Amino acid sequence: MSDPTDSGRIRELGIEFGALARQLERHEYPATGAELVATYGDAVLQFQNGEQTLAEVLQPVSEERFDSAADARTAIFSNVTEDAIGRKGYSDRTPPALGERTDTPTESF
Repeated sequence: MSDPTDSGRIRELGIEFGALARQLERHEYPATGAELVATYGDAVLQFQNGEQTLAEVLQPVSEERFDSAADARTAIFSNVTEDAIGRKGYSDRTPPALGERTDTPTESF
């Protein structure tokens, strides 16, 4: 079976990592956000409604220490702009339960 990272296109939770996926996996941990930015900061993360560099995404957590590539990806998912989430308020789930309050109207097809 071929390694999916060989194609250079890795998409996870709506974020296109590209070659950065493999680079993060091969990086030696532990590493701080600042160390990852120094090495890969120009890498561009693309998503449905925009893009950001790794430097922009990890700037708020530059002093945080990551023990693995999974920790680094979690920080990335937590810090991308809201443009990465797709349509705000969309849900394919049932409407809110009686008495449940939401800040945004739900949208469904």
